Amino acid sequence: MQNLTNRSKVVSKREMSLAEKIYFPAILKGLWITLKHFFQKKASYNYPEEKREFSPVYRGHHVLKLDDEGRERCTACGLCAVSCPAEAITMIAAERKPGEEKLYREEKYAAVYEINMLRCIYCGDCEDACPKEAIFLTDQLVSTEYERESFIYGKDKLVETLDHRIDVSKRQTQEVADFKKNKRYQHNR
Repeated sequence: MQNLTNRSKVVSKREMSLAEKIYFPAILKGLWITLKHFFQKKASYNYPEEKREFSPVYRGHHVLKLDDEGRERCTACGLCAVSCPAEAITMIAAERKPGEEKLYREEKYAAVYEINMLRCIYCGDCEDACPKEAIFLTDQLVSTEYERESFIYGKDKLVETLDHRIDVSKRQTQEVADFKKNKRYQHNR
């Protein structure tokens, strides 16, 4: 019989010693590892007394942004829902009625905008797909709940208020900031 490769290895079957048979060295080795880790710094935090430092690009709670005049930026184009790989975003579009110009920027708006936070994988594709910069993921933690229904966030939990604006400038790269400053591309105003 001919070998196909030259990678054959000789395996020896040696008898285990008495110490190896009773697993005493393995137990001592495990205890030594435990004692080494016992005196090291803890990797956990005592939340909420101790707050953990997050990265500037941490993806947490979603927010629907308002423009400078307090109108909703979202035009219910549906690109965020289409780009969501987990299919967590649902929306129903509606036409703006006369007299609602101070509420909505465009003639079409999202009458219902919901995100199922149990399905969301916090990938950030929704904020990348939004042409109006209406949705962002903030550095805030999503609150814990006990009921499944409370994890479906509607516009009541997503839309920011004028008196409590959420800064998302850390989420934007320098390329995006330069793009916004260019006079030719002022479609977000």
